[in-house]
Amino acid sequence: MTPAERTNLVQRLAAEVGLARAGVATAGPVPRADYLAQWLARGWAGEMEYLARYRELRADPRQLLPGARSVIVVADVYRQQEPTTTGDADVAASRSGTDEKGQIPVGQDQPRGRIARYAWGRDYHRVLRKKLHRLADRLREQVDEPFESRVCVDTAPILEREWAAAAGIGWIGKNTLVLNQEFGSFFFLGEIVTTLELAATPPATDHCGTCTRCLEACPTGALTAPHQMDARKCISYLTIEHRGDIDPDLRPRMGDWLYGCDICQDVCPFNRRPPQVAEPAYGLNDRNPLPPSVPLRVIQGWSQEEYDRHLAGSAMKRASLAMLKRNATIVFENCTRTQT
Repeated sequence: MTPAERTNLVQRLAAEVGLARAGVATAGPVPRADYLAQWLARGWAGEMEYLARYRELRADPRQLLPGARSVIVVADVYRQQEPTTTGDADVAASRSGTDEKGQIPVGQDQPRGRIARYAWGRDYHRVLRKKLHRLADRLREQVDEPFESRVCVDTAPILEREWAAAAGIGWIGKNTLVLNQEFGSFFFLGEIVTTLELAATPPATDHCGTCTRCLEACPTGALTAPHQMDARKCISYLTIEHRGDIDPDLRPRMGDWLYGCDICQDVCPFNRRPPQVAEPAYGLNDRNPLPPSVPLRVIQGWSQEEYDRHLAGSAMKRASLAMLKRNATIVFENCTRTQT
């Protein structure tokens, strides 16, 4: 089997395990490795000190897996349709914050905080990692030589966006996210670093053109220029990564975002049409009863036990209970301000 035939096999198997796209790049020094160094030197990472660790590993995936020859990059779409809401659904939650099934209802008759789409369903780390292991196992069954592999999601020291661009999954847009012409930017990235020789797939062409909608829409000015982000101002960073008090000047600009932010993605022309297929585990389900927007009083009233119960199996546990209550207080202030 030739390297090109193996790459074709990888793409076919990726589709079979439910992944939207797969591409391949040749393992070696990461493209634009100096960008991370410059970004960190500016202090734009804020409190995300972990990004400065393992610089050698991030710079070359062959440090992650000795003998690595290829990097398989996959995209797993998470965008879901907005659920239907009911105006009086909060009645059942007036005391407990949950309905008779133990779920938080989706009514709209009280101040609520929004949750970024990526955290609506099950924790993507678990879902995507399982798919990547399944892909590696099936590949091992069908190729004609033994190989080693290492599965990576975003917790591994690998520069995912750079490899996604190199493998043709998409291009790095002006909002610093990877964009794909077919399904926009609402997708997770995952990688398999392997010693198997594969043929590289062509990189994607940049299609942002003169569009600056994402820069203009960012309420906090985190997108300082095309392809440049000061994470210290990003609403996603502030609500998920920042552990202390939030700058009073930024609080009003956070709007009703309780956890994360989708603004720069929502305004992107490539996200106008929802993708035809998305992984159902990333949508609302019985295992994660949180709706896309949550009554603020529910979050503010949570005990640690309620936090653990409601967010079991959710990526939202990245933010502590104290952080969510802090965020809820800010959103409540913003909601009150807009009503007066």
